[in-house]
Amino acid sequence: MKRVKKAIFLVAGMGTRFLPATKAQPKEMLPIVDKPVVQFLVEEAVDSGIEEIIFVTGRGKRAIEDHFDYAIELEQSLKKSGKKELLKVIREISSLAKFSYVRQKEPKGTGDAVLCASHLVNNEPVAVIFGDDLIFSKTPCLKQMIKIFEKYQDPVIAVEAIPKKEVFKYGVVEALQIEERIFEIKSIVEKPSVEKAPSNLIIVGRHIFTPEVFEEIKKIKPSKGEIMLTDALKNFLKRRPIYGYQFMGDHYDCGTKIGFLKANIAYGLSHKETKNELKKYLKTIK
Repeated sequence: MKRVKKAIFLVAGMGTRFLPATKAQPKEMLPIVDKPVVQFLVEEAVDSGIEEIIFVTGRGKRAIEDHFDYAIELEQSLKKSGKKELLKVIREISSLAKFSYVRQKEPKGTGDAVLCASHLVNNEPVAVIFGDDLIFSKTPCLKQMIKIFEKYQDPVIAVEAIPKKEVFKYGVVEALQIEERIFEIKSIVEKPSVEKAPSNLIIVGRHIFTPEVFEEIKKIKPSKGEIMLTDALKNFLKRRPIYGYQFMGDHYDCGTKIGFLKANIAYGLSHKETKNELKKYLKTIK
């Protein structure tokens, strides 16, 4: 049994829903209080046992690479100013994992983005993490999923139950529950109408793939110029099982304005520098 040691991060999106804030910076670098979204995701992966992070980036995403690189001038300035704690925090960022970067040259879909990193996976199981989904949990979400993968040895997808009226915005699964929080997925429907949705279980941006999934992605023909990951997963289901895991934790869709704001409030209420003042302020809002 091969261990999940690598993670592909899909961070090539243009972030149009956050314009003009994302005109000159990646949406994944927008801060949750004092830490960019992408750093939370990397820390979750590292805390789950991931050793190598592969970023699939796009044009205008250089800030992500810079964030996880050494910042010599900044470190020298902090050292000179005697800001030892900040210096330690900055240095730790670049030492979190081994980082690699590949670029998706055109916005050709999530399946194409995953394939951009396939040559670095080396025929191993790999985690795939979308750059929008933050999950705050006592045990990292990905670590929970790896435990399920180690048991079943087939792909695992994070799922979440939401109000049925909201399913039209997401990928939805039809699934049979086989254990507590574990489902065997029977089908996947991309953004169905509320009336035709097979369940209220939506796909969240955490996956664990086996090498066979990449073979299915390669077979997919583009639809409207995009290779969709869900199409490959549907075909994979004809041959092998895929498991859905209803993770423990609080999910924030930081690809939406309201999800991003909620994540800031949630983290702000736990941050040692902001929690007390933020609690007081929220009580004053009517």
